[in-house]
Amino acid sequence: MPMITKDERFAYEAAGDPDATPLIFLHGIGGAARAWRHQLATFGNRFRAIAWDMPGYGGSAPLASVSIAALADALQRFIEQLGVSRPILVGHSIGGMIVQKWLVQSPKLARAVVLAQTSPAFGKADGDWQKSFIAARLGPLDRGETMKSLAPSLVKELVGDDPDPSGMELARECMASVPEASYRAMMLALIGFDERSTLKDISVPTLLLSGSKDNNAPAPMMAKTATYIPSSKYVELPGIGHLANLERPHAFDEALGQFLNSVATKA
Repeated sequence: MPMITKDERFAYEAAGDPDATPLIFLHGIGGAARAWRHQLATFGNRFRAIAWDMPGYGGSAPLASVSIAALADALQRFIEQLGVSRPILVGHSIGGMIVQKWLVQSPKLARAVVLAQTSPAFGKADGDWQKSFIAARLGPLDRGETMKSLAPSLVKELVGDDPDPSGMELARECMASVPEASYRAMMLALIGFDERSTLKDISVPTLLLSGSKDNNAPAPMMAKTATYIPSSKYVELPGIGHLANLERPHAFDEALGQFLNSVATKA
């Protein structure tokens, strides 16, 4: 069982030697620190594996104003709070967007990064696709649904073939527990996000990890993104949707482990 910690600003779960290389996991909009428990167990024997609760999630206080830039600033405060240096960051979905924005501000502070099932852009605030995406996700809440009532259908539409039952139970649990205000704020924070022009400036080893059945961060888009990042590796997990670490935790851990091994040999 990972250690659960609540500090002044951020709550998080951690496993492993406090003096080992820090490996920090950032969850997506429907997630939580506990969504990474399988990874904390897997990698806690080699790293100081840490999963944060994003601001507004779990025991972490919400931000006064939510944007990807503000979340990247929060990530920097979290890293400072932990007192770690040269972490490896694993960002899933919006967590990967936060990592991208943080890299612009702190290009040399990471040892390596993993951009898992994420995108370098969400497009324009007045774009039709973006409007329909937000409406589809926030409309049910406007009509009186709750995160708890929506969780089963939201999770089902995110996953691919034959997902792990216990992983799906945890995914539904995490989704159901997201505060509605946080879910709304994070969805709106996506609009206008665009770091495509800064991909060429990412100077640390980078793994782009996609799922072949992911409709939110489609594999072809992620493969193309990888071509703009100088020190990148692209891995596609077959049959997997948007929640790889919960759908197929062993496949996710194997891909991540191979990348971590390659980073360690270069360190």
